[in-house]
Amino acid sequence: HSKPPNPCPSPSDATTRPHLIYARVFACVVDQTMNFISSAALLLLAAGTSAAFPSFVAPTTTRLAPGQTAALSTTTSLSSSLFGGDYLSSISSPQSAGPTPPASRKPIVGGNWKCNPASVSALPDLVRNFGGCSAYLDRCDVYVCPSNLHVAIVKDDLARMGVSVAPQNCNFGGCGAYTGEMAVDQMKDMGMDTVLIGHSERRGEFGLPTPAESNGLLATKLQYILDNGLQCIFCIGEPLPVRERGIGAVLAECVSQLQDIVPILKSLQDKSRVVIAYEPVWAIGTGVTATPQQAQETHKAIRDWIATAVDQQTADGIRIQYGGSANAANAPELSACPDIDGFLVGGASLKPEIVDIVAAIAK
Repeated sequence: HSKPPNPCPSPSDATTRPHLIYARVFACVVDQTMNFISSAALLLLAAGTSAAFPSFVAPTTTRLAPGQTAALSTTTSLSSSLFGGDYLSSISSPQSAGPTPPASRKPIVGGNWKCNPASVSALPDLVRNFGGCSAYLDRCDVYVCPSNLHVAIVKDDLARMGVSVAPQNCNFGGCGAYTGEMAVDQMKDMGMDTVLIGHSERRGEFGLPTPAESNGLLATKLQYILDNGLQCIFCIGEPLPVRERGIGAVLAECVSQLQDIVPILKSLQDKSRVVIAYEPVWAIGTGVTATPQQAQETHKAIRDWIATAVDQQTADGIRIQYGGSANAANAPELSACPDIDGFLVGGASLKPEIVDIVAAIAK
């Protein structure tokens, strides 16, 4: 096939045949306008095709930010296949309401039984509540924190369901003369891979004249846990007077509880081994829950601070759970927040609704 003539005038045309210059300029403008219209039509076709033929669109594992529509996600995926990623990266695209979690940030839900139940005879029913979680374990990690006396009793039954058991505390230096303490060495020997530390009820919320666990002590515990190959659920949060002063005061309180572990996070290769459980203390066990907007604002502020104080890789990879009267009713809306990676559940983890909470974040 012969190459079609170029409608745009060349310099020689302008000098040798001046009577053609105006016609060819007009033809050039028309040609470029038609190219633009054709490109726009292809993009509109892509959007329509994604709705009519969803099987053409590769599924995405990333949860959408509030206000971000599924149509945007599927249209972008189809457009990438039609035009290539380089083309899409060269044009502007609508911005989401916030950073969405990378596919590598797997949601995680924990049930904290605290000092419950009173009778061993109640344990089988509590364990059975988690049976339905097995259907979601490919999309969500699940763990339970039984009371210390019950850990060994329920561990194997939960493990058969694929649910991890995480003791609610540990000491800081292994086995030896530590009366009343539990060592990570013992947990590891029993086949457990997770431990929770720093809960507000151990940071001074008991209301008793006992020393609160300091930030320095918790950093020492965290390093000890990681050195022994276990995963750590690291709790932080603020009391009501701090929340009432606004997000700046809330972040400052959370930062004070995280500052001592910055060097540990910087050196940690697998960022998923530390899970931050953010629990507004004023919402724990009260039935009062932070609004999704409050929870997302705080989670994002924590993640942004980690990006600055540690590095962006850690901020992108670390999971941040929400705790504070999370239940089956509020879990779906909280799960839609892009910086909430799961829940640390208290009272609701003693009920069958724990499966509904896992299902909400696993979608």
